[in-house]
Amino acid sequence: MAGVEIRELECFLVLAEELHFGRAGERLFVSQSRVSQLLRALERRVGARLVDRTSRRVGLTPFGEEFAASLRPAYEALAATVDRARAAAREEAVRMRVGFQGLIYAGVAEAVVEFHGRFPGHRVDLTEIPLSDPFGALRAGELEAAVVLLPVEEPDLRVLARLPDQRQMVAVQAGHALAGREAVAAEELAGLSLVPLSGDAPEYWKRAQSPVATPKGRPIPQMPGVSTLQEGLTRVASGLGAMMLCEATAEHNRRDDVAYVPVDGTPPSRLALVGRTDGGTPELKALAEAVEGGYWG
Repeated sequence: MAGVEIRELECFLVLAEELHFGRAGERLFVSQSRVSQLLRALERRVGARLVDRTSRRVGLTPFGEEFAASLRPAYEALAATVDRARAAAREEAVRMRVGFQGLIYAGVAEAVVEFHGRFPGHRVDLTEIPLSDPFGALRAGELEAAVVLLPVEEPDLRVLARLPDQRQMVAVQAGHALAGREAVAAEELAGLSLVPLSGDAPEYWKRAQSPVATPKGRPIPQMPGVSTLQEGLTRVASGLGAMMLCEATAEHNRRDDVAYVPVDGTPPSRLALVGRTDGGTPELKALAEAVEGGYWG
């Protein structure tokens, strides 16, 4: 196989079908003399004549007939493999992978539906990413974008679209003294032990999700961290601390052993569609516009 040119094999198989140098050249979009050159090169490599050519007719030699019969299935299998690879490459080129933390909010899901309507040849794949690692999959190139909690202060990432602010809630055990309250003042968080997120997220991001001090500077005790929301809520339900989360997340994670109480006096929880600063396509921009339009339009 060393040194064999695919073009030579293709030319020989076409010539074996046409038995005419001119028609073979037309199918291959080359001149008749080029067909002759490719055939001679292949015959030199094989070490035998493959075609008999006279002024009146073109025919395969017995060796050429045997060679063509053996070659055609292998060539067709190779062509099919290349076609499948091309199809997969096209699919990859129009596939957009978007991550989310915890849950996909209704506005984001609606934006994906709108995007598919505008770009029927494209597909958005939604993938859950760890709550404790909002940026890892983006940096690894596994995602084109992700819906993550703000803030994002990473130089290699940028905010593509912002989602509406969400009221901050504190999750406490159902039997906790705060469970029946309509709201909790931010200063009262100093009397709780918060369960923060652990993992590879930057410290500033972790502190935004689980503050270490009240607005007036009173320290808020911190429990050992967790890497998932369900792990944190299990701690809360067991009376091993409280957890901060946004109102929409609380609404989607209702359970009898946990109470969610609004917190007054803290900044709202914010989400955004985030991508890499060195990335960006017209399709990703269209998705970002659909996300913002779905909420704000």
